[in-house]
Amino acid sequence: MYTIKQLADLANVSRRTLRYYDQIDLLKPTAVADNNYRYYDQTAVLRLQQIRFYQELEFSLDEIRQMLDKPDFDALQSLHTQKEALQQQVARLNQLIQTIDNTILHMEGKLEMDNKDLFAGFDEAKQKAYAEEAERRWDPKLVRDSNQRWNQLSKEQQNGIMQEGNQIYLDMIAQLGNSPESDDVQAIVARWHQHIRHFYEPNSATLRGLGQGYATDPAFRATFEAMHPDLPDFLQVAITVYCDKNEH
Repeated sequence: MYTIKQLADLANVSRRTLRYYDQIDLLKPTAVADNNYRYYDQTAVLRLQQIRFYQELEFSLDEIRQMLDKPDFDALQSLHTQKEALQQQVARLNQLIQTIDNTILHMEGKLEMDNKDLFAGFDEAKQKAYAEEAERRWDPKLVRDSNQRWNQLSKEQQNGIMQEGNQIYLDMIAQLGNSPESDDVQAIVARWHQHIRHFYEPNSATLRGLGQGYATDPAFRATFEAMHPDLPDFLQVAITVYCDKNEH
């Protein structure tokens, strides 16, 4: 049996986390002594491992509890499934690392890259998840209308718009040594503004929100950092300057 401190140390979580798991019925202690000390047996240890694995796969605590509490839950089969999912994740991350390495060589003039190759590793499933997240965070109707407009375009039109966007970000990367307020940078932001209009008509607040999201939203930030580590923050500042100028 493990005390709450021993289990917390073993699993590299806080005691507060384990107490919270108890409160939401995700991980109950095996026994509670008269002095209110919690104790956990091997079954609880294995359940905590399952919880940690599912967290790595980005399931919510509520989803994890529902899965683990199913009468037909098979821990062994779950481990096989988690292993396969994590292997797929490793393969995708390795592809992203390769994309970053190739982009570095491309920017140093040592490797020719097609713009399409800049986004190798960003799979459609992830993009769908980003879209669903956008619906939760922003105006659902705006996102749905944007998706509908995009789906009505031909593949040729979609590819042309994607290449236009890629070129905008590449041109912005080339300006990273300059001030975000410079005319050259602001001209690129103006092109970016026009590019966004392919999807919907953004107001100033929307543009500011996008700039903020590029720098602070984990999904957006990872996408732009893969192109250049400094790009997300530079974009945010440049877009803010653009909005300030146009509002005045």
